[in-house]
Amino acid sequence: MRVPLAVLAAVILSCAASPAAHGTASAKVQEVVEYECTTRATQEKQSVSIDVGLTVPAQATVKTQMTIGWTGAYAAGSQLLAPETGLEGEVNMYVYAGISGIDGLTSATGVAPLDAVVPGEPIVLPSTAEVRTTPGKPGSGTVHAAAINFGPRPQGPVIECEVKDKDSLKEYPLTVAGAGQSPSESPSPDATDTETSEPTETETPAETPEETPTGGVATGAGGEAGPDGRMVVAAGLVITVAALAGLRRRRPKRAL
Repeated sequence: MRVPLAVLAAVILSCAASPAAHGTASAKVQEVVEYECTTRATQEKQSVSIDVGLTVPAQATVKTQMTIGWTGAYAAGSQLLAPETGLEGEVNMYVYAGISGIDGLTSATGVAPLDAVVPGEPIVLPSTAEVRTTPGKPGSGTVHAAAINFGPRPQGPVIECEVKDKDSLKEYPLTVAGAGQSPSESPSPDATDTETSEPTETETPAETPEETPTGGVATGAGGEAGPDGRMVVAAGLVITVAALAGLRRRRPKRAL
C-alpha cells in the first residue's frame, strides 16, 4: 500500500512539532556517578557506580510542579548488594536531583518501587523514575544528580547512597519563569509623592508671624488689632485731655 507524499509529510511535521506543543523542549544529561552506599543498621559501606540520566525541562513556571526524568543502570562490574537483614517487606528507591542557584529550591524527589529483594544479592534498580518539585520563586540555576536511598519510606532509609565527588557532577541549566503582574495592581511611587507634597507647600502662610503685634495683649486690642488699633486709642486720649483743659479755663472764679 502506497502512502501519499502529502500524508507522509504531514506526519513528519506533526512529530517534529510535538515538543513545542507541550512547552519548551527538554534536554538529557547522562553520566556515570560514583556513590558510597551505607547500610544504616550495620554501617557497612559499598562503592557503587550508576549510569544516571537526567531529562531536565528547559524552562519551568513558578508555583507549577515540574518533572525531571531519571534513568539509572549499574555501570559495568558495579552492583549494590542487599544486606543480610533490614530490607524485608515493601521497599522503594528514592532518587533525588540537586538544584542550585534558585532561591528556595534545592532538590527534587522521585520514588519507584523495587522488585523482591534477596538478602546478600544485588538489588535490581528501577530503570526509570519521575523526580518532581514545585518552584516557589523565579530564577535561573542548574540541575545535577544527587543521592539515592532505599527503604520503606523516605524518612527511614535502610541504605543511603551519597555522591562521592559532588564537584565533578555535570550540571544542566534550568530557568523558572515568574508569573506576570499587571502594573495597575500597584500604585506608582511618583503619583504617591505628588499627592502628599502639594498640601504641605500651602498649609502655612509665610506672613503669619507678622500678623500678631508685640504688646497686643497689653493694649487690650488683642492679637489681631495691629498698628491701626493703637492709633485710634491714642487719638481718643488726646481729645479727652483737650476737653479737660477747656473745662478748667471756663471755670468761674469765686467771689471774695
